[in-house]
Amino acid sequence: MVDRRILEKLKPITEEEKRILSGEKAVDRQLYHNNTNGTVNAEKLLKNGKLFTIRTHTRFVRFYEHTHDYVEMIYMCSGSTTHIINGKEIELKTGELLFLSQGAVQEILPAEENDIAVNFIILPHFFEQSLTLLGGDRSPLSQFLIGCLRSGENYGGYLHFKGSDILPIQNLIENLLWTLIYDSANKRYLGQATLSLLFSQLLSYTDRLSYTDSDEDNTVKLFRYIEENYKTATLTEAADMFYYDIYHLSREIKRKTGKNFTELLQDKRLSHAAYLLKNTELKISDISVSVGYENTSYFHRIFRKQFRMSPKAYRTANKDTF
Repeated sequence: MVDRRILEKLKPITEEEKRILSGEKAVDRQLYHNNTNGTVNAEKLLKNGKLFTIRTHTRFVRFYEHTHDYVEMIYMCSGSTTHIINGKEIELKTGELLFLSQGAVQEILPAEENDIAVNFIILPHFFEQSLTLLGGDRSPLSQFLIGCLRSGENYGGYLHFKGSDILPIQNLIENLLWTLIYDSANKRYLGQATLSLLFSQLLSYTDRLSYTDSDEDNTVKLFRYIEENYKTATLTEAADMFYYDIYHLSREIKRKTGKNFTELLQDKRLSHAAYLLKNTELKISDISVSVGYENTSYFHRIFRKQFRMSPKAYRTANKDTF
């Protein structure tokens, strides 16, 4: 649960909720829509020129089925709420996060007074900095952000993180809430920086992630398999683990990520090699073997192709990070 002072700011009954408690039986759609197509519009919630804002979730009423023209991040401060996302029921409990892309179809069951959730309304390009900081990572989180940033696509993904016991994540969210609720100076920069740190932390907890359907679940499992077994991972082993035909899995990987299995594996290996070059003084030949390349000459060749410099030059360029 978040700091008591933050809860005190979020708990009071809003004017909208007062009308509902006085007898209105439905959400006033004019507060959220420019038209009747079922899409909640950011310009109804965001001030001109703003990339993000927060609002408390409307309690005491069923929030009808809708989509958004922005990305929504929901954090459960206390209690719980029940969401129906793309037809699947999800209970969001205290300390958990739910990310919704623009095309995700959402419906929310009535919440009680102590069920306090905060909705972060975020324009997609707000995430460009966060995605840049994630670099070449191909995790489900970065794929979600890429899907949100692609224009002209009705991407309907969601991510549900169960991280109420992960202190760094809870601290970052509380810092973000404090910045926005108390209107801290330079809150746009602080918000972007805090969200980027939050995403970096979430990358370490893909085991706490649930996704939309079985195909997406297998994509998450594949990323996790590569993350945990990058030194020895093979497409054949992955297909056996997920009970897939190897050719079907290969096609699905390409369709969902834009890369084949070998490219994903190489991205992970080289990313970790770069980390070791920056943060250790291991011999380059030892790093090559440690990430799965017995042939050091081949490692040098593909590293140079990826980073446009040799491993030695990369280490020299980043020597201040030791």
